[in-house]
Amino acid sequence: MYGIIHLSVIPVRKEPSDRSEMITQLLFGDTFKSIGEKDNWLFIHSDADGYEGWIDRKQSTEISEAEHKKIISAPSFVSKDLFGIITNKNSGESFPIPLGCSLPEYFDGMCSLAKNNFSFDGKVCYPNEKTTRDEIVETALLFLNSPYLWGGKTFLGIDCSGFTQTVFKANGIKLKRDAWQQAETGTSYSFVEESHAGDLAFFDNEEGKITHVGIVIHDNRIIHASGRVRIDHFDHYGIFTPERGGYTHNLRVIKNIVG
Repeated sequence: MYGIIHLSVIPVRKEPSDRSEMITQLLFGDTFKSIGEKDNWLFIHSDADGYEGWIDRKQSTEISEAEHKKIISAPSFVSKDLFGIITNKNSGESFPIPLGCSLPEYFDGMCSLAKNNFSFDGKVCYPNEKTTRDEIVETALLFLNSPYLWGGKTFLGIDCSGFTQTVFKANGIKLKRDAWQQAETGTSYSFVEESHAGDLAFFDNEEGKITHVGIVIHDNRIIHASGRVRIDHFDHYGIFTPERGGYTHNLRVIKNIVG
């Protein structure tokens, strides 16, 4: 079966249980294909980034294969405000949706989801809209001081790669979910001094595995999710954290994603 998310945000879990670890989240308008089920749980493949995990069946709406194909092949519209109010015109119910939500069949302030029409008066990223590095930084700064949450993708809780993925999505650029996957795209720089605001900086652990990512901003600083979304100084060694009195992340590579 195929489905779409009709709530603001839902957890995707490692195992089919409310007690299981949350590995990522799906946002309003995200679509998926169900490739397994157990009791009231669906094992899904996310169309947005290919991530797989378990969701509660009640937190999604089933759609036909034809509807699914129509949505994923259509131009992508994305909410760009930190949060906005969306209203179901069929029921009259309103609720908030976070930055980075998909707005299927969006036109003139309206979108359509599973035979329900919604109005949305927030800022929207349009398909093929040319983004700038300053816009990426501006979007990233909206998340400043958002708490760190493993698997999170909203201002109420977000992890490092969820942060970069969501910021870039709201500016019309699709990224994979995990830091090491994101590091496989873009063009590398030879020196830190060559980087620009809006680039992605990746950091590895002692085993050489990429485990962290952040967005380069001006004046040799980086905005990233570590405890909270914060701004720190970085250089060719890595990220320097004042309260720790030293480097907390080892720089591996900086990538130009914007072009």
